[in-house]
Amino acid sequence: LADRWWTLSSVRPEFVDRVTDPVLNQLLDRLLHQMFINDREYECVKTKGRAHKAADVIDTVRRKGPAAASFLISALCELDCNLSRTLDLDLSPDPH
Repeated sequence: LADRWWTLSSVRPEFVDRVTDPVLNQLLDRLLHQMFINDREYECVKTKGRAHKAADVIDTVRRKGPAAASFLISALCELDCNLSRTLDLDLSPDPH
């Protein structure tokens, strides 16, 4: 799981540049539903512009730890397989 946390750090700039607003909104919904973020965090991030929202999603999830990072990567792979491939993300089990 720690590797997935580090992966988010390494893909942050390209994620911020490339992720779409609809995908971000779906990621936020899933993070809220799984209780990786709370209502306040959800509302605060949801109202921002796309690039700021993308940066906040990555930064918030990184602060939440490896389990949240792994969940975000898995959700992104489901929602936007093209972006996931571009960022070199995959769903293979984390060996740690």
